[in-house]
Amino acid sequence: MTAPLRFSFDVDCPPERAFEVWTTRIDAWWPRDHTVTGRAELVVLHSGVGGRIFERTADGEEHEWGQVTSWDPPSKLAYLWHLGADPATPTEVAVQFHRLGVAATRIEIEHRGWERLGDARDEWRDRNQAGWTTLLPHFEAALAKGEG
Repeated sequence: MTAPLRFSFDVDCPPERAFEVWTTRIDAWWPRDHTVTGRAELVVLHSGVGGRIFERTADGEEHEWGQVTSWDPPSKLAYLWHLGADPATPTEVAVQFHRLGVAATRIEIEHRGWERLGDARDEWRDRNQAGWTTLLPHFEAALAKGEG
C-alpha cells in the first residue's frame, strides 16, 4: 500500500469561512497553473454529494477534475480526484475543518488511493505532493486577505 499524503495547517478564521472559501469560492484562489489547460477561465466545485469539480475555459471547454463524495459543512468534504489523469482511476481527497476557537481552524487533508494508478502510483503521488505544497499557500493567502 502506498502511503497517503497528509497535510495539516491552521488558519485564522472559523471553519464556516474556511469551508466556504475552499468550496464555493475555489475560483478566487485556485491558481491557473494548477489546471488541465493552464488557461481556465473558471474553476468550479459544485456543492453536495455528486457535485462536479471542473474547469471551464473562455471558449466554454470543460475538463472534469472529480466528484464530491462527502459533504458535511463546515466540518468535512471529500471527493474523487483525477485532475490531469484517467477518470476511471481517481484518487480520493478528504478535507476536515476542525474548530480551534472562535476564529481559528485546523485543516487536515488526506489524499489517498494511489494504488489505483498501478505502476504510475509513485510518480502521481510525487507530482501531487509538489502540487499540494504549491497550492495550499494560495488558499491561505486568500483567507488572510479576506478574498473569496
